[in-house]
Amino acid sequence: MKIDIVENVLQYNKDEADKNRKIFKKNNILVFNLLSSPGAGKTSLIIKTIEKIGKRKKIGVIEGDISSTHDSKKIKKYINDIVQINTGGTCHLNASMVAKAIGKLKLEELDIIFIENVGNLICPVGFDLGEDFKIVISSVTEGDDKPVKYPPIFIKSNLVVLNKIDMLAVSDFKSIFFYKKVKELNRSAKIIKLSCMNGKGLNEWIDWIIDKC
Repeated sequence: MKIDIVENVLQYNKDEADKNRKIFKKNNILVFNLLSSPGAGKTSLIIKTIEKIGKRKKIGVIEGDISSTHDSKKIKKYINDIVQINTGGTCHLNASMVAKAIGKLKLEELDIIFIENVGNLICPVGFDLGEDFKIVISSVTEGDDKPVKYPPIFIKSNLVVLNKIDMLAVSDFKSIFFYKKVKELNRSAKIIKLSCMNGKGLNEWIDWIIDKC
């Protein structure tokens, strides 16, 4: 009985995600689902991206969080096309939540949508939102063992971003170990290392985004 319920929930979510995908495709919008643990730098990376390409590409954001509008207020200083989703305790966004948010965006004016998922390395990876790419953001300050502890999110992501590399010199983060474990899980995933603080590596990130447009 429990298995049937879980399968039904996931199938319903897939159906809703497919509807979202059709809407995005119809409006020629590229959608990135950003996944990470809390504090890895999703919001900072979105803001840096808006600063660098916001004049070339019209960007919208769907901001997911358990509560508060703290991060969306930060982004609102740079763009108007942002919708807040507060899950009220649910540890991930689902396709139905995103569908409601889509209706509040001016889709005809957008080129890119970033979905900032709830900070969690477990639950969000199992829910398709209709995105084109899943991107997992890890950070030096979290440690180098995240691919070992949370393999599914690295297996299913199209891109791995290692943020806060400005902290490498004062941490015991083992880069070779991190890269090795990521590649063992996902040979095709590109790894981009960057720092939202000092800007190092951001151009490679921007080039990757633009290349997908």
